[in-house]
Amino acid sequence: MHIHICGICGTFMGGVALLARSAGHEVSGSDQNVYPPMDAQLRSAGIELMEGYSADNLKKVPDIAVIGNALSRGNEEVEHILSTGIRYTSGAQWLCDEFLQGKWVLAVAGTHGKTTTSSMLAWILQYAGLEPGFLIGGVPKNFGVSARAGDTPFFVVEADEYDTAFFDKRSKFVHYRPRTVVLNNLEFDHADIFDDLAAIKRQFHHLVRTIPGAGLIVFNGEDDNLQEVLDIGCWSERESFAAHDQSDWRCIVESSSDAAGIVSPQGETFEMPSTIVGAHNLSNACAAIAAARHAGVPVKHAVAALSEFGGVKRRLELLDTVNGVQVFDDFAHHPTEVAATLAALRPKVEGRLIALLDFRSNSMVAGTHIDSIAAALNDADLSLLYNRHPEKLDLQDVVVNVAGDAYDNVDNMLTHLNGFVASGDTVVCMSNGSFEAIHGQILTMLSDRN
Repeated sequence: MHIHICGICGTFMGGVALLARSAGHEVSGSDQNVYPPMDAQLRSAGIELMEGYSADNLKKVPDIAVIGNALSRGNEEVEHILSTGIRYTSGAQWLCDEFLQGKWVLAVAGTHGKTTTSSMLAWILQYAGLEPGFLIGGVPKNFGVSARAGDTPFFVVEADEYDTAFFDKRSKFVHYRPRTVVLNNLEFDHADIFDDLAAIKRQFHHLVRTIPGAGLIVFNGEDDNLQEVLDIGCWSERESFAAHDQSDWRCIVESSSDAAGIVSPQGETFEMPSTIVGAHNLSNACAAIAAARHAGVPVKHAVAALSEFGGVKRRLELLDTVNGVQVFDDFAHHPTEVAATLAALRPKVEGRLIALLDFRSNSMVAGTHIDSIAAALNDADLSLLYNRHPEKLDLQDVVVNVAGDAYDNVDNMLTHLNGFVASGDTVVCMSNGSFEAIHGQILTMLSDRN
């Protein structure tokens, strides 16, 4: 079967493409922007990539077109598909129909931490010999790919609340029919598709409705919004994780050191590997361990697996240290994520912590989080803000509350950075996109100082 994927370089749709290719299908795809790491994965799998959207991309008529949620009416490929009667579906529906039927699906949902928790969970299952399939919105370093079919009934999926397609406005995660679910947290985001927090809670409730009675919901016991979702109705087993004693799973951090651990529902205490950095990653790890136990993995084996967890590309990823300057890449693009990233780095940094933040997401450009950004940057010594749409967004109120400045040009940002960054400093680049490939430019800039 020939499958053509519209919007193929998004993390989710790229994963769908890899799964389709692994199943033996001929796969082609198009996207407006093609950038790493997804393009390399797709090409290495023998998938034909086409730059831009055009009816010409469909000259060879596919058996089915899988349309990503980034495309809408008016898009040339969408209009051609509708006009010519090519069979089409969404990525989430295709995944459900072709891969998830009869599987033990372990889904990880929440505003933050989905990619890291999904990657941890997949690795724990792999370490335990369960050979899971997975589709994750990033590239776990333990696997080197964002998706694979797997050899057993277990399948881990990063369960996104974003809408499914222009013709299906439900959240993608309602298609997955999971048996095990992690609910990491719930905040307002995606202002381009949700009117308010209540609208997102309703979608999470729809997800809860799909979980069987014998299924398990692992949820953040400190998140009032999740509790409200569960209070609407819940028909499944539940286990909470939090820092307080009332939770089923307790996350503990010794204030006098970096030591961290978890306490299981049976009261057993397990020390966590030192590679689990930051309170948010401890929560992610605890949730992954709880979900894996539901699939039969003993806690001590899950903890051992995390000692060999390699992390995820673009999730607090140390790219290199050049002339004494550490350069990190991170996917943070919401105030809570920005604050968590900087809080995790702060204790590890001896010199200055310099934050470069890309105002790229639809919610950021719309100014939805503008009042929270300055506080989120508190742990940075200096913040450089990239305002890619100055005609839509005014960052002056943010700039006056942080040490730093805003730029509408990456070259100017780099010039400023080059003027003061010094050995011992740490630079962290935060964006949910390519950030104009600034990471490589910084590393080159530092190398050129030799």
